Amino acid sequence: MNGDDVVVRAVAVLRAGGVVAIPTETVYGLAADVANPAAVARVYAIKGRPADHPLIVHAHEVSALEGYVAAITPELRALAARFWPGPLTAIVARGPRTPRTVTGGQETVAVRVPEHPLARAILTAFGGALAAPSANRFGQISPTSAAHVRADLGDEVDLIVDGGPARVGVESTIVDLTGAVPAVLRAGAITPSQLGEALGTSVVTRVGGTVRAPGMLRSHYAPRARVVLIDAAGREDEARRLAAGGRRVAVLTLSDDPATAARSLYATLRALDSDGYDAVVATLPADTEQNAAVRDRLTRAAAPRC
Repeated sequence: MNGDDVVVRAVAVLRAGGVVAIPTETVYGLAADVANPAAVARVYAIKGRPADHPLIVHAHEVSALEGYVAAITPELRALAARFWPGPLTAIVARGPRTPRTVTGGQETVAVRVPEHPLARAILTAFGGALAAPSANRFGQISPTSAAHVRADLGDEVDLIVDGGPARVGVESTIVDLTGAVPAVLRAGAITPSQLGEALGTSVVTRVGGTVRAPGMLRSHYAPRARVVLIDAAGREDEARRLAAGGRRVAVLTLSDDPATAARSLYATLRALDSDGYDAVVATLPADTEQNAAVRDRLTRAAAPRC
């Protein structure tokens, strides 16, 4: 099936109220028509996602968000001009076309314009907005390939669009534009400094607050294997200690290049799960803006699970 045929089929499934896994440059998303309550409810059910956990609304360009957001503000336009299409999600005031079932009951909405050409083609042909969280079980590792989606969700998804491996490999940066100071709520490929340059103002990183955003649980993005974080000097000794207790243990070594490390992180953790490892010993990369996304995902993967 060629690209045009895939787009036509995906749009037909979405318009019929179906759920479609679509590729984006960050991770694969589980897409449904924002305006179809039954389809949105299926997304929550398939993922096992709590109803108060908001979804991200996707459109093919910033102007297509008219009505889904209360207003396309100067701040949103500035970020769109610099970073969209791309791995950035902005939180703004909800518009009347976005139901509260999509926002987790909040009066704010998370929006973005993805870069992947198949995602944009589907959004353009669909003509409306799609709600699309990551296409995996809630709290687990996000999928960066169509094979990951099939392994996680199988026949529960009406269609899986294969767009190859995700270029970025971790979820989008989330910036909250609803407060007095713009704030990054989730680290991603776009840094606070880059956002600040585009906005002409300082952008802080915030933990907690009243606005709920995707991926904010203490334990999230977690493989089946236990993730143990330790400094580099003690990594091998910790791996040997765990292995002496009868566990099958892997030592995770990531590239020193932040983009390469992010792109390979989830695929590597999934491969270790598939190979039956019980524990993964890892070291956080240096505490820099460029490494913030990988540090965040590893920290959440290693957090105690409820």
